[in-house]
Parts: sequence; structure tokens; C-alpha cells
Amino acid sequence: MKSVKVLAPATIANLVCGFDILGLAINNPKDIMEVSLKDEPGIIIHHKDEHDLPTEPSRNVAGVALMSMLEEVKDAPGFEITIDKRIKPGSGLGSSAASAAGIVVAANHLLENRFSKDDLVRFAMAGEKLASGVKHADNIAPCILGGVTLIRCIFPLDIVKLTAPPMYVTVVHPQIEVKTSDARQILRKEVQLKNAIKQWGNIAGLVAGLMKNDYELIGRSLEDVIIEPVRSILIPGFDLIKKRCKEAGALGGGISGSGPSIFMLSKEESVARQLENIMTEIYLQLGIDFKTYVTTVNYEGVQVVS
Repeated sequence: MKSVKVLAPATIANLVCGFDILGLAINNPKDIMEVSLKDEPGIIIHHKDEHDLPTEPSRNVAGVALMSMLEEVKDAPGFEITIDKRIKPGSGLGSSAASAAGIVVAANHLLENRFSKDDLVRFAMAGEKLASGVKHADNIAPCILGGVTLIRCIFPLDIVKLTAPPMYVTVVHPQIEVKTSDARQILRKEVQLKNAIKQWGNIAGLVAGLMKNDYELIGRSLEDVIIEPVRSILIPGFDLIKKRCKEAGALGGGISGSGPSIFMLSKEESVARQLENIMTEIYLQLGIDFKTYVTTVNYEGVQVVS
């Protein structure tokens, strides 16, 4: 096979309490990537979107991830990549992870699947380092593996794929940009022990709730006492959206990744649609442009479609 098309899903990192260790793939939006082998070495990148991202491989997330993979391929072929980015950069929905994960899955397919999924996560993390300055996998892992993933450890890499019950995900993306690198800079360097203990309990409760299909436990555990109080100040309307959505029946939710997108989980589609209406009303009142999604958990990860 000389060419392949893949769909790389958006992801929600942290899942409120699991900073840098939990992530969830969702079914909408998705990037579209077309990747072809070339006879001559080298990487050529094209964009079919309006985001004006770099096409030089060493400055492009997909290019850097692919370069990381090719370091372990003898007599590596060349690749030509066309990216239609539907996940807006800076949205907090794993845009850079979709680029990095999509290219390594596509390239691995063209290379007859010589690498494991853990290898693919490791390669794609190089792209995340370019984007944010840190090799983190909380978006990469669910993007490649699908569903919900737990990053037990980065060095050495230890990823646990978690089971998760069917859930609806409502997302609002206010059209402002919060850079991951900037959102990391404002975080406190030290955490009080009492807050750490509470956070550990919430993480454990969320993992248990997901694996037991216990929606009430999931809802009780969607609480962040460390990161959200600091980052939420960057997102207009956050506190009001969270309050009103929980009153309307959301299991819970919070900041998607480093923001500015906000997500809410629901057991029923009717509730998810109601949450979308609440988010729409609040941002119309604030006079801030926005985009909403009502979607579901993506259990497949990056999908090879042709």
C-alpha cells in the first residue's frame, strides 16, 4: 500500500482531576490526514485548512513525530502528508496530539505495522514536546488507543486502557486561545498535602467509577482542587457554565486540557442537548463567539479508513 487516509479524534485531557495522567477520546471533531510513501527520502507536509501551521517538518508537530519514528527505521522511505485540521489549534481538544498520533498511526500502517501502540505513543510524544515544551501523553494515548486511558508513568512509559460506560460529551469551545505552555506557567509549583489527598481520592474514585459503570461515582469524582481553580480564571463564563450544567443533570465536567474548551459528561443524550443550550445561552450573553459539539466517547482511536 502506497497511501492511506486516517481520522484522528479530538481528546479531552485530565478529565478534571487527572492532570497529565487521564484522557478521553471523543467522536467529534476529527482531523483528516492523507499520507503517501515517496521513493526518495524526506518529509513533505501540506495543509488543507486555514490555520497557517508550519510545513517545515522540524517545526510541525506531525513532522517531528514522524521524524522520531523514522529514527528507528532503517532505509526509511519518504512521506508526503496532507492535513485537513478540523480540531482547532489552541482549543484544548488535543489538536497537536491528533496531528502527532494521526501521522504515526498512518506511517506505521504503511510500514506494515512494525511498531506497537506503546511505540506509537512514544513517537507521538515528541510532537507534543514541540507543541507544549513537555512530553505528555494524556492526549496522545486516548487518541491512539481510544476510550479512556491512564498514564501510570511516562519514563518508562506505562499506559493502562480503562473501560468506560457509554457517555455523552457536550463541549463548548469559546473562540479564544489558551496556549498549553502559557496555561502551565500559571500553575502553582507546590500543593498542600490536604489538597493532594483529596485529589488522589477523586482520581481513584473516577477510575473505579469508569470501570464499574457507576455513573454516580463518576460524577462525585469529577472534582479538581488543584489545577482548575487556577486555570479557570482564563476562561470567561466557566463557573456559571459548570454550575448551571450540574443543576441541569450533568454528571460533571470542567476544563478540557488546558482550555479554553469546557466539557460536560452526561448519561443521556437529552441532558447533553440541554447542556449545549445552556452553554450557548451563556456565551451569547457574554458576546463571545463559540462552537459547540454534542458527541460520544470514541472507543477506537485513530481510524484507518482507506
